[in-house]
Amino acid sequence: MTKTAFLYPGQGSQAVGMGRSFVEHSPEAARMLEAASDRLKIDMAGLLFEPNDLLEQTRYTQPAILLVSMMAYRLFARQIPDAPAFALGHSLGEFSALASVGAIDWLDAVELVHLRGDLMQRACEGVDAGMMVALGVADEDVEALCHDARETGAKVWPANYNADGQIVIAGIKNDLVDLEEPLKGAGARRVMLLNMSVASHCPLLEPAVEPLTRALEGSLGDDFKAPVISNVTARAYNTKAEALDLLGRQLVSPVLYKQSIRDNDDLVDRYIEFGHGGVLKGLNRRTTKKETLVVSDYDSLGAVLERISGERA
Repeated sequence: MTKTAFLYPGQGSQAVGMGRSFVEHSPEAARMLEAASDRLKIDMAGLLFEPNDLLEQTRYTQPAILLVSMMAYRLFARQIPDAPAFALGHSLGEFSALASVGAIDWLDAVELVHLRGDLMQRACEGVDAGMMVALGVADEDVEALCHDARETGAKVWPANYNADGQIVIAGIKNDLVDLEEPLKGAGARRVMLLNMSVASHCPLLEPAVEPLTRALEGSLGDDFKAPVISNVTARAYNTKAEALDLLGRQLVSPVLYKQSIRDNDDLVDRYIEFGHGGVLKGLNRRTTKKETLVVSDYDSLGAVLERISGERA
């Protein structure tokens, strides 16, 4: 049997209209949308399907992305309930991964990432925080430049190791801007500030760690039907105690996405990404030769189900 890993995207994959085809074609997805709206007291249909400014705000972005990922996964699992070799999410996608393996109820996860986003935004209030992507520059050069900048009082840290030649830096916006020319001098072919008002996966989020960990305590369980790969360590875990520790640390530690794929690639034959955009498929092209299928809407769900069913016939 083909060994498969399940992948779940994070912030940056959102777009108005995501999830619409699931809701239009699946009563279960429509019920999930209603349940999330009731739990959060937010009009999730309006957030997902109508032009608005809220979808780009972290406290709303995170539950929206997780909800769509869970729609994709649950509709897939109704037909093919196999456990993956492992589950892996990018940043908030780690909560989707935990929900998909049974370590947390999906609706509790929606509520928790809403809280997570709120805590992240509050931690960055009064601080002109942001994030910046650098393309075409070596990790060690970015790390050295950030280290040297911090030695002079700047607040900048490597935050997302997405793929070779793509790294995201978090910190204070003015300090990030000051890094642009040194990064280009180190070989970066493009440096661009991202449309974000938080600085994820760096010490600026330290105030969010304790309240998030406290909220997680009552929702996480030990019933993992498959291991989850930690963004913090790029290694598998499968207990509540590990999850509590790692999810708190994840807020202030860089996301080791490419390391997670590279270090666990031998365990699987392919990947399936659940959620809008196919962002992780794009990153995977730079790290693994194995294919990544994407379940992002009802048509792609049907295509992936047909593909896997055909292989088993």
